Amino acid sequence: MEELMVQRGGLIVTREQLDLVKVPGATDSYIPVSHYHLADKLVNMSTDILRDYVLVGENYAVARQGNQMFAVLKFQRDESSMALSIAFRNSYDRSMSLGLAIGASVFVCDNLALEGNIVIMRKHTKNVWNELEDLAITTLYKSQKTFSQIVANSGLLKKQRLQNDEAFMFMGMLLGYNIISVRQFTVLKEQWLRPTHPEFEERNMWSFFNATTESLKSCPPVTIMEKHAQAYNFLIQGKLPAVTA
Repeated sequence: MEELMVQRGGLIVTREQLDLVKVPGATDSYIPVSHYHLADKLVNMSTDILRDYVLVGENYAVARQGNQMFAVLKFQRDESSMALSIAFRNSYDRSMSLGLAIGASVFVCDNLALEGNIVIMRKHTKNVWNELEDLAITTLYKSQKTFSQIVANSGLLKKQRLQNDEAFMFMGMLLGYNIISVRQFTVLKEQWLRPTHPEFEERNMWSFFNATTESLKSCPPVTIMEKHAQAYNFLIQGKLPAVTA
């Protein structure tokens, strides 16, 4: 996941290394979900449900001394330029809820296109693993339809020409709606004007979307899923987020 993230202080790890992060003790009201066991369960469940797909990538990163974790599993079915992706996060310090999202990864750059509906699990009670399994199964069974829609949308965006004036307008709106930060705005502008990947030199909405997701790679684990989903909702589905201070 070298290109996917990580913000300053984050660390790229393997699935096995997740097991080295100490899991906090349980209390009467809180049962922590192990990063490693969560990843292991989702890998096994995904490969069982997505039988027409092959697992081609596992990307894991931790932050805050291992208290926060963000991961992406990538599955491929054909020679598409995109992989079906399952993104998830977890924390040991209660800084963020356990979350799961379905989307796509662009192979050439590992950019994420996360569909706007993020499944959040807030309760870490004694039935946490049963509830997690039910939640994951439901989400995974919807994943192939979601992925197919994202691939179809990418084709439409490639046909939508975009001039600099329009691109700059979208940049301002992304900044104004707090989807990107001031620092990410600089990255977005640079990626639009001087793409680091030849595949995005065409002046269209798909190139702009990838410039946007490139800028979002610096998001911390606590916000990365929401920011990618907001970018998808806004640029692909035309939905404006709520204005925040």
